Amino acid sequence: MERGAKKIDWTITLVPLGCILTLSVLFIAFPARSNEVLGSVRSLFGDTFGVYYLVIGLGVFLASLFAAFSRYGDIVLGEPGEKPRYSFFTWGSMMFTAGLAADILFYSFSEWILYAVDPHIAELGSIQEWASVYPIFHWSLIPWGFYLMLAAAFGFMLHVRKRERQKYSEACRPILGRHTDGVPGRLIDLLAVFALLAGTATTFSLATPLMAGILEDLFHIPLDRNAVTVLILLVTCAVYTYSLLHGFKGISVLAKSCVYLFFGLLAYVLFFGGEARYIIETGVEALGRMVQNFFQLATFTDPQRTTSFPQNWTIFYWSYWMVWCVAAPFFIGSISRGRTVRQTILGGYGFGVGSTVVSFIVLGNYSLGQQVSGGADFIAQYRETGDLYGLIISMIRTLPCAQLVLALVLVTMVAFYATSFDSIALIASCYSYRRLGEGEEPHWAVKLMWCLLLIALPVALVFSESSMGNLQSVSIIAAFPIGAVIVLIAASFFKDAGAYLNRRSGT
Repeated sequence: MERGAKKIDWTITLVPLGCILTLSVLFIAFPARSNEVLGSVRSLFGDTFGVYYLVIGLGVFLASLFAAFSRYGDIVLGEPGEKPRYSFFTWGSMMFTAGLAADILFYSFSEWILYAVDPHIAELGSIQEWASVYPIFHWSLIPWGFYLMLAAAFGFMLHVRKRERQKYSEACRPILGRHTDGVPGRLIDLLAVFALLAGTATTFSLATPLMAGILEDLFHIPLDRNAVTVLILLVTCAVYTYSLLHGFKGISVLAKSCVYLFFGLLAYVLFFGGEARYIIETGVEALGRMVQNFFQLATFTDPQRTTSFPQNWTIFYWSYWMVWCVAAPFFIGSISRGRTVRQTILGGYGFGVGSTVVSFIVLGNYSLGQQVSGGADFIAQYRETGDLYGLIISMIRTLPCAQLVLALVLVTMVAFYATSFDSIALIASCYSYRRLGEGEEPHWAVKLMWCLLLIALPVALVFSESSMGNLQSVSIIAAFPIGAVIVLIAASFFKDAGAYLNRRSGT
């Protein structure tokens, strides 16, 4: 460890550590003031500069398609002719669970209702026509485009160029040059770590109260939701720490287990929920309407602010995925060795987007079907209570063997969180090193430090009782500088990969 300490980049390790601990103390000590400041800064970035997020989102998605279908798609992320290390299912499982899988499960049940009560849906038409369209749009092509474009760039950097500095700034070297090792590079790496911590804080803080509510419902015992939420965070932290300390083998086993649980839940709701025909027909219709109106949805800015729908939702989601781009694409790129750029991007769209869309179609349209058929009035319940977590439990309660389904949802969410965060903690640990050789992993003590650090800010946000809007603000603020870095990384990839192809062809 003494020799390893010389390899550690103490600036990238200690500065974020100090800042996160300070923010955690402030959130706990001054919750009202902290939330007020978050709201004000979010208004500046999300409202005044909202177009910035929309343009980057659409641009990166189109860039990923260009990379896949152009000559860049033939590049093997490794040695020419090298075969993939993982099977498609194992690779796809690790890729899917490395991102926002737990949030996908959480929002799949309930997101349609957030749009059903929004005035913008009334402007467009009926709830039946549009409430199930936006969830698919907000969680499919453009969000996964962020991941897959950067995964190709990071995979090229790691496996073709064999760079030993596993940092955000290193992916910018083809454009930044020697400035990568100076102040600009250090600033990019610090921004990346802060964005990573902001994304994980938002994720944990948004969905873990649902798990606390499920526990309370299962055991019929009134519990302190904040205390139970923190307990769940600590248990999840223990699971992903254990998995991470067992390396990629532990991560792959946990990832495949998650996917089996996930698709088992979807199959149960589809075949035993009694809404199979409605689920499939509404899902196909919503998918078609999303594709037909894709560019209109992607560029809608509501300039007169009649409902501020894109500011409240689309911009938040793009920024949410941007801050997760610090770790998840790095992980996807690292496990994609032996695949071509085309296989990585199109395979990612197939497995990642496919799994996500199926989740929203099955789980979302089940409860929407209950609403439009008169079997339940979830909209009235939400308007009356404003409790999204209790609403999701009520939705699950309409299924046969509801207790079993609640337990399955709880176990699946814990597994998803653990799988997402063990991969994130691994990448964050790599950030702490000046250089890591091929096949070399961070020391266990560094991994353990990041496992604990990733849990600190979410615990503070739970105690500060932040609203959903203020939790969204954390991601929107952190994503503003990261958006520019994402564009820089994509441009660097095309420049470096173009030079690589030209040298191989002798031109």
